[in-house]
Amino acid sequence: MEGDGPTIKLGVQLLAAAFTMLVMTLTHGLGLIGIAQAFKLDKERLVKHDLNVRAILLMCGIALSLFALHTIEIALFAAFYLIIGAMQTLEEALYYSASAYATLGRTAEYFPDEWRLVGAFEALIGFLLIGWSTAFMVRNVDQLRTTKD
Repeated sequence: MEGDGPTIKLGVQLLAAAFTMLVMTLTHGLGLIGIAQAFKLDKERLVKHDLNVRAILLMCGIALSLFALHTIEIALFAAFYLIIGAMQTLEEALYYSASAYATLGRTAEYFPDEWRLVGAFEALIGFLLIGWSTAFMVRNVDQLRTTKD
């Protein structure tokens, strides 16, 4: 059964990637719900606002909250990398995680081979979560721009 080693390692990486995807999706979804509640982002309320300085300040607050949410998610990935021993220092784990999450690339050389698939999946997860945040912002800005009858 010596040939099973690579298959088991691949399976462990895929399970870890699935686990992190699930944790990040839950974290992001709950974060968006929290942001929507904190800023009272319901359609009826947003439609009543004109697109003015106050609305721009509202969007700035939402954007800062989204930035904080993504920072938390990057930190969760970094903590995961420290726990599994893929990274040795917090700074190294945060740097790698932020680079992968934002799909900046050129990070594979910093990641151990036995966990590199998880690192690659972080880029995909980050890409999807950033897209989700973008859709969230666009939806809210669009509701602000709705004309009143």
